Amino acid sequence: MYRENTKEIAIGNVKIGGTHPVTIQSMTNTKTENVEETVKQILALEKAGCQIIRCTVPTMKAAEAFTEIKKQIHIPLVADIHFDYRLAIAAIEHGVDKIRINPGNIGSVDRVKAVVDKAKAYHVPIRVGVNSGSLEKNLIAKYGGHVTAEGIVESALDKVHLIENLGYDQMVISIKSSDVMMCVKAHELIASKTSYPLHVGITEAGTLLSGNIKSAIGLGMILSQGIGDTIRVSLTGDPLEEVKSAKIILRTLGLRKGGIEVVSCPTCGRTRIDLIGLANQVENMVEDIPLDIKVAVMGCVVNGPGEAKEADIGIAGGKGEGLL
Repeated sequence: MYRENTKEIAIGNVKIGGTHPVTIQSMTNTKTENVEETVKQILALEKAGCQIIRCTVPTMKAAEAFTEIKKQIHIPLVADIHFDYRLAIAAIEHGVDKIRINPGNIGSVDRVKAVVDKAKAYHVPIRVGVNSGSLEKNLIAKYGGHVTAEGIVESALDKVHLIENLGYDQMVISIKSSDVMMCVKAHELIASKTSYPLHVGITEAGTLLSGNIKSAIGLGMILSQGIGDTIRVSLTGDPLEEVKSAKIILRTLGLRKGGIEVVSCPTCGRTRIDLIGLANQVENMVEDIPLDIKVAVMGCVVNGPGEAKEADIGIAGGKGEGLL
């Protein structure tokens, strides 16, 4: 099921939805109040291929820091807001390009309206975020006493309709769960019910190993159906790893061009070189090169000339010899 006529939303100088390609996001793990460290991390993420960056706003000082952070970075800046509507208003006033809120934990409709009015005045889109962990009790009860994809979707659309009724339609929807199959089902359900662009990710996916596997499976199943306009791979680790993984996922699905693809054989008893070390060295060497080519790193006479022949560049090694 490929979504058509998805609403186009501008986040700073980056547009998502419509006919635009899927963009990559990440989130800083520095203290936002520490401008120097936050900017340093954002610049490294930019270099790695991050296109939209989000920072948490737990304090008023963090919101105020956005003015200086914005001056030193080159990609759109998103404020992640929980509980205190005044922080959302302050973040908008200090120049963020989008805010992420869950209207359910912002408070009364009047508080949500204050945020929406400010966003409307500054032309700042709102990402409406709903996680399975924060689903309302009445929706849990409605769908059998436990969290369901149907409940997550209903919760998200209720909040979207609330903001629409307040006179604003510049929104991105995010529905996340750490349960991969529930997340996939929820995205399939919501894709047919709304035209707003979708921010897709498997939340709290885990460490580099488990998080990458769960994210690749979940994002692969969702994106391959034409669902999703911007993604974040949520990992317990360095945010740079999130961007690397997102690039590979998009390239593997054919949704992104550019960047060298490294293929390598899994090693076996025929291997006579340090293929594991060599393959990792090659992958690190080429990660910042924006060429759309394939490089094969192989370790025996079977895979060397055979499986590597489809690559643009082949590196093969054997006992006492190597070929390029």
